[in-house]
Amino acid sequence: MDPWSIHLPVPVALAVVALLGYLVGRRSKPADDDILLRSRRELRRAQSVATELEKIAWTVRKSLARHHASVSRFKDRVSRLSLEQQEAAWGELCKEAEEILRPTLQLASQMATAYDEIRQQSANLMTFTEVRTDPLTGMSNRRGLDDALNVQFALMARYGTEFSLAMFDIDHFKEVNDKQGHLAGDRILRDLARLCDESARETDVVVRYGGEEFVLVMPQTDLEGASLFADRLRAKVAAAMPVSISGGVTTALDGDTQDSLLARADEALYAAKSGGRNRTYRHTGQVIETVVEDTAEPNADPPSVVDAASTVPMTPNADHAAL
Repeated sequence: MDPWSIHLPVPVALAVVALLGYLVGRRSKPADDDILLRSRRELRRAQSVATELEKIAWTVRKSLARHHASVSRFKDRVSRLSLEQQEAAWGELCKEAEEILRPTLQLASQMATAYDEIRQQSANLMTFTEVRTDPLTGMSNRRGLDDALNVQFALMARYGTEFSLAMFDIDHFKEVNDKQGHLAGDRILRDLARLCDESARETDVVVRYGGEEFVLVMPQTDLEGASLFADRLRAKVAAAMPVSISGGVTTALDGDTQDSLLARADEALYAAKSGGRNRTYRHTGQVIETVVEDTAEPNADPPSVVDAASTVPMTPNADHAAL
């Protein structure tokens, strides 16, 4: 008998259709809810960027208006002095020039500051573009990380502002893929990215660095603050997810480049892996030390301080899954 030739009563057919619709809806609802929550976070962040750009534009506009009035008065004064052709007039001109010099220099400084602020907000806007977004997690990708670090190093060089960086890696992630499949692994990556994004500030940049590694760029944050945040995030992941993460934290130092900064964070992460996983280490530039003594794995007894020179050097692209 042709299965498609079976005729069901109308009420039964409608019930079947309703049941199928309910099951499909239940399956898609978590994904829809996840997209909705993520969209709300992105909208809040976009609104924050727009507000900051508006503040910058308003400040520049007011400064330019005041300076334009000063320049107009100066121009009129110079015109009158040139007509008078008196020797005393040149003394007045020097005085007028001195009076306008100070607000002109102040405006130049304000414009330089505004330029850097606009550049930083532009970097925040870049994280919304597809070419700077990881398609799986929706976070920034390596290109977005490069842009964010370029901005932070420029601000550090000009104003001496500090910033820090944390690198995280999922513990035993290869086992998740091998035992549960890559779909389960992808779900964990998305969940971790969402948790990092929810925990970070609007000014922080969350990056999927590659594979199961994530990087957080934290502007205007010293090593102590970044270390506390990173370890709290590690603890939050351990409590909320079926996996744990290890973290390496460092802060930008004079003479650093992107490569040297990432390499230090990677060395601290390697120490956290070697020390037993599910813990956070930081690199001070001189030593690698634990952020918090962890008891997640009682058999491991990591040293509280490690000489940075004694650690195995790793490149930023090193895969820690084998640890």
